[in-house]
Amino acid sequence: MADSTPQQRIALVLSDIDGTLLDENKNLTRGAPAAVQRLYRAGIRFTLASARPPQMTRDLVRVLQVREPIACFNGALIVGPDETILRQLRIEPSDAERVADQIVQSGFDLWVWTDTDWYVSNPNGPHVAHHESQMGRKATPLPSRDMSQFHVLKLVGVSDDYQALAEAEKKMAALPHSSISATRSSPYYLDVTDANANKGQVALTLSEMLNIRTSQIATIGDMSTDVLMFRQTGVSIAMGNASDDVKAQAKFVTKSNEEDGFAYAMDHFVLGLADKQTAAD
Repeated sequence: MADSTPQQRIALVLSDIDGTLLDENKNLTRGAPAAVQRLYRAGIRFTLASARPPQMTRDLVRVLQVREPIACFNGALIVGPDETILRQLRIEPSDAERVADQIVQSGFDLWVWTDTDWYVSNPNGPHVAHHESQMGRKATPLPSRDMSQFHVLKLVGVSDDYQALAEAEKKMAALPHSSISATRSSPYYLDVTDANANKGQVALTLSEMLNIRTSQIATIGDMSTDVLMFRQTGVSIAMGNASDDVKAQAKFVTKSNEEDGFAYAMDHFVLGLADKQTAAD
């Protein structure tokens, strides 16, 4: 659970990317860069926690001038702003094999992210072309479903059948004593990583790495994967475009990503709280 010491001054903002910093067209929301600069001027640090690989965070790191460690693949990979690897957690081959089989048997496309490559079972499948444009390279066709030949950081079930993915997420999350973490990073991606590679653990890891109490961390996001970091931190903010289930588990709810909800949240729930604490001192 999050450190419960009351009235801890916010020292770090940990933000999701898609659906939070980005609008529905995957563009950085208009007010986000200036809002991050206001955090910096107030002495508040900022970083990213995302399902994305490092290559797909690079432009945001540059534009937002991120200086802290960045969590990719939901925390399976933590890198510095220069993409130096600080930590990585691979899925055990037997777990990867079992999950890959479940994804395919459920009728979803399978993506395999390793420490060196990105493999897809269906190169013409949904969302592949978008990722290729973002990565600046083609996906590698998956040569085999034998996961023992890969150093797997993340598996993804991909489908535009949102309900089927949501049901698969619940089934995987309900497995007793599971060694994997299964959460949706978007309505059409079901991300599976090692059990210790999730955004809740990211919050704990960054707390330790940066010597910041969890009660001093504010987290913001829009998907079920973000709820895990909400539970570990002092201030949690759900985007207005989040589901009701996600909103119910956050301390605050901001405007949607189409309404510059990230900037609104920073001004009202992070900087606003800091101003109130300063006035009370």
